[in-house]
Amino acid sequence: MAVLAAIMVWLFPSYSEAFGDDEELLEAMPEAMIRLFDLQSMTSLEGFLAFELYVFGWIILLGLYLAYLAAGTIADDVDRGRTDILLAMPLSRARLVGETFAALAVPILAVNVLTPVVLYVGAELIDEPLAASDLLAVHLLSIPYLFACAGVGLLASVVFDRASIAQRTALGVTFVLYFLESLLVETDYEALGLVAPSRYFDPNEILLDGTYDLTSAGVLVVMALALLVASQLWFSRRDI
Repeated sequence: MAVLAAIMVWLFPSYSEAFGDDEELLEAMPEAMIRLFDLQSMTSLEGFLAFELYVFGWIILLGLYLAYLAAGTIADDVDRGRTDILLAMPLSRARLVGETFAALAVPILAVNVLTPVVLYVGAELIDEPLAASDLLAVHLLSIPYLFACAGVGLLASVVFDRASIAQRTALGVTFVLYFLESLLVETDYEALGLVAPSRYFDPNEILLDGTYDLTSAGVLVVMALALLVASQLWFSRRDI
């Protein structure tokens, strides 16, 4: 993701020279695409990164990756017969699930520490400086979002015995939630998108407007904890 961020920054000057203003660009794009990817601006570095890196890279790719990664944790041990060995030790099922979920902090924190440094330095090099506070905020607020996506995968991991089924289910559910939430905005069915983690993380709002929605971040924290508790309860009561 840091390499992708560096490429995006490097490409931006030539991209901004090749295309017109936002109005012309947005008029040329299908309405469904604008709504699906929450496209607002492409002529500023902030808007370009919000779409190319954060909506596509963070919300979609990293969200799917964390769901897939989490879905392969508990289910893979059950699938390969390792869980019986783990539970033979003085280790409760709830603790096993909780510590497995906590271990996902390693990739989540790693990607959110290195990438903003690359972006900040790269933006300075092309003379398109980014606000350090906004850049820090977008990465800090993405952490609960990624944990919520991981929570979807964790729940799939304890429900299904086979890792492959759990992973496919987690990918499908995470993507469908994002897809539905994007398409239902400003419709009569908008309320259905409340269960989608992507409803509560908006890179455009942070990078373009400089506003930070801490309430939405709190919702994501509650969502991640609820998925963790549900996973612990399910795994504690199921047969292995």
